[in-house]
Amino acid sequence: MDLRQFDTARYLSVLPLFNALQPVELQRLAEGCVLQRYARGEAIYRTGEPCEAFHVVVTGQVKLHAISPAGQEKVIELVGPGNSFGEALVFTDKPCVVNASAVTDSLLLGVRKETVFGEISREPSFALRMLAGMSRRLHGLIHDVESYALHSGLQRVIGYLLREQSGEGGEGSCTVSLPVSKATIASRLSITPEYFSRVLGELESAGLIEVDKRDIRILDTQRLARYPMQ
Repeated sequence: MDLRQFDTARYLSVLPLFNALQPVELQRLAEGCVLQRYARGEAIYRTGEPCEAFHVVVTGQVKLHAISPAGQEKVIELVGPGNSFGEALVFTDKPCVVNASAVTDSLLLGVRKETVFGEISREPSFALRMLAGMSRRLHGLIHDVESYALHSGLQRVIGYLLREQSGEGGEGSCTVSLPVSKATIASRLSITPEYFSRVLGELESAGLIEVDKRDIRILDTQRLARYPMQ
């Protein structure tokens, strides 16, 4: 993608956060954005750094993650194209509380803090849309905590596959293409990579899925949802 030909205002217009803005407002917002490429593994920001913008993923995948004192990584969220992250941080004067890194070569659109504040002062409904977006993310994190506390590792893997399914295949079947490594997804689900692989092997032996590297074909979504209580 040639960054010089990227139409930032047009791209913003199709995102839920901005699609109610008028063309002049979109253009004003676009002028306060920065389009930047990040290589696989490159840090977008680190814990403790000031947050001067929130980001929208145009292409690629980004992981939000924490590092324990022992150096162990915990993936908190995976963010794909069309989704944003870091909105809440721009409203505080506190440093970043998590790390953000590109999992694959990625193109991100950074929306500067001063641009966000300027648009809110002109259009209060913009603030309501941002609050709605942050509320959805908070709801998702609460759901994750509930899942970790009440669901087994097997149930978490099945739930992930059912959420990520595409519409390919025949009736009752579909394909999930893992966007990142199995180890990264395992960390996101709070299980070990070895356990994640064992669960996939168990589901394949049960005739519920077929695994081809990162492509996982679900043979019967209803049976998978009921497993192991057939």
